[in-house]
Amino acid sequence: MRLVVELVPRDVVALGEQLAELAVLGRVDSVNVPDLRQFELRSWQAALQVRSTGAGRWAAIPHLRARDCATVPEWQPARALREAGVGEVLVVTGDPPRAAAAVAGATEPATAGPARTVLGVPDPVPDGSALSTLDAIRAMKLANPDWKVYAALDPYRSGLAAERDYALRKLDAGADGFFSQPFFDLRLLEVWRELMAGTQVFWGVTSVTSERSARYWTGRNRAVLPSGFEPSLAWHRRLAREVLAFAEHHDEHVYFMPIKVGLGEWLGDLLGS
Repeated sequence: MRLVVELVPRDVVALGEQLAELAVLGRVDSVNVPDLRQFELRSWQAALQVRSTGAGRWAAIPHLRARDCATVPEWQPARALREAGVGEVLVVTGDPPRAAAAVAGATEPATAGPARTVLGVPDPVPDGSALSTLDAIRAMKLANPDWKVYAALDPYRSGLAAERDYALRKLDAGADGFFSQPFFDLRLLEVWRELMAGTQVFWGVTSVTSERSARYWTGRNRAVLPSGFEPSLAWHRRLAREVLAFAEHHDEHVYFMPIKVGLGEWLGDLLGS
């Protein structure tokens, strides 16, 4: 069983402060770092900071945007990550680019190319300078066969069968497992655990503590909120406890995504020892 916390790498100083706060959660073994275009610090750079700050205490799992991974030349940060002991990455589609920008040895296209559909699920294909999600998984695994290459699992994006089949396509492309979007209902998580039996999944949990945030998740991300849902810290503390107990019982992995809450106040009593 592994316990992962996502830290958003806004800049070096902010990430350092988050890592200092994370240090009190003794049960956490890994840090997942997304790649958000509005911040200058790239996920692979943040992963190097995680490794150096924790003196090897935490595994670092950077997000790699499929559109930023070129097959030729080899993705340049791979060597630095390898030297720092990073051997896991999460390949995601990433948000559409806003403008052309040079990133990590690949040039981001000014506009995304046409979208194709894979078993009912959109799989964006940028122009010739970038890769689709499935192709990026294949390329990253081919270039780094000893790495664990994870993909995203979204229980809300489409129907159960379509998303499960899309996940199978990702496994066929070389994915070793998945990080899921957060679940708000343990019953839905149980259904997906059955659908993904035999596959390594880091089950997502987050903290939605405002009505505005709840509307974002139900509107943009099409999340399903159960009866009795409350956008409060107390409600999400109970949910985190339930998911952790579920994971401990089934020897599953959990992926905590804090949103506008302190790590200690949300997870301190669960992950502090």
